Amino acid sequence: MSADERVLTYPIPNDAALDPPAEWAELRARCPVAHVTLPSGDRATLLTRYKDVKQVLADPRFTRLLNAPDAARLTADGGGVFSGEMAAIIPDGGEEHQHWRRLVGRWFTAKRMNAMRPAMTRIAEDLVDDMVKRGAPGDLRASLGFPLPVYVICDMLGVPAADRDRFSYWSDTLLNLTRYGKAETEAAQGEFFQYMSDLVAAKRAEPGDDLLSELISAGGPEEGGLSELQILVTGMALLVAGHETTANMIGKMVAMLLADRSRWERLLADPSLIRTAVEESLRFDANAGFGLPRYLTAEIEVGGTILPRGTTVICSMAAANRDETVFANAAEMDLTRSPNTHLAFGSGAHSCLGQALARTELQVVLEVLLRRLPTLELAVPVEKLERVEGLAVGGLREVPVRW
Repeated sequence: MSADERVLTYPIPNDAALDPPAEWAELRARCPVAHVTLPSGDRATLLTRYKDVKQVLADPRFTRLLNAPDAARLTADGGGVFSGEMAAIIPDGGEEHQHWRRLVGRWFTAKRMNAMRPAMTRIAEDLVDDMVKRGAPGDLRASLGFPLPVYVICDMLGVPAADRDRFSYWSDTLLNLTRYGKAETEAAQGEFFQYMSDLVAAKRAEPGDDLLSELISAGGPEEGGLSELQILVTGMALLVAGHETTANMIGKMVAMLLADRSRWERLLADPSLIRTAVEESLRFDANAGFGLPRYLTAEIEVGGTILPRGTTVICSMAAANRDETVFANAAEMDLTRSPNTHLAFGSGAHSCLGQALARTELQVVLEVLLRRLPTLELAVPVEKLERVEGLAVGGLREVPVRW
């Protein structure tokens, strides 16, 4: 039975940690607008072609209104990162959304990231030192991948260093679509909300040189700033998005580069390829998680198919990034690929606000590892790497390495 004759279970089951499911190529070729069944049992529409995904991400009629009565529930009990009233607090579109992006985006420019680069490098060096002291084999995800983005985003937001490690559980409950029930998810969200409320109050009383203090100093909505609730939820969103996605990507990127030793050797011989290698790792990532769900507020044609109002669409950027009509030799990892118009950070008005931060962190990790641990290699066969199941952003359970 071909992909266009059946309703697929989504996410599509796949045991291979780094390789795409075989169904992606079949869907792009024969059924680019496919019916799928979500973990909740509800139906949604899956897009796998580059041009269709890009079209939807740029169209304001595809919204994040996933609490609409006829929107597909992503999980059986309606829990997960995309649900709940908090998702609606940050403006979804129009001038309000652009205003929010302008206020917050000042802290995520390429210029500011370059200024932060030396501090990021020092953090990465210290974490590598600690991993080396503990001895090989080590878990690169736990030793470097997870703590580096946490420390960086916490510093940007003015979170005390002593509180950095509290965010692991909170972000996991908000981003895992299958591991936790609604009650546990809401309890964790409540704890996180209270913490951020207290932190914002502390910044209001004693401002620092950080993003939260700057948002507070901009005043309230009547003065062109954000409301107290919007500042609080912005902090929560950035803490989760700013570390979990990059933490997992660091592990996956290094695993992809070590899976074929010639890739690592190429970078050792020519470190100037680090920037293009990072972009190609982002494009090549087949374990990128759930994709972006969107709710359709009007009837629209996508990929030659009429989608009725009320349709819930899942945009698989990872599948789109393997589209042979856009990327030559798309199934090959080409460390020199340029230009590289991948959709790993989305597209349009809702493209990832923190992409300059993520790129800088990924580049710094490669620079430090290539310099400090040139003999780095996977400590297990690639086939033994395991995916983290249910995580909205996709990741590996461990990345065992030796040097």
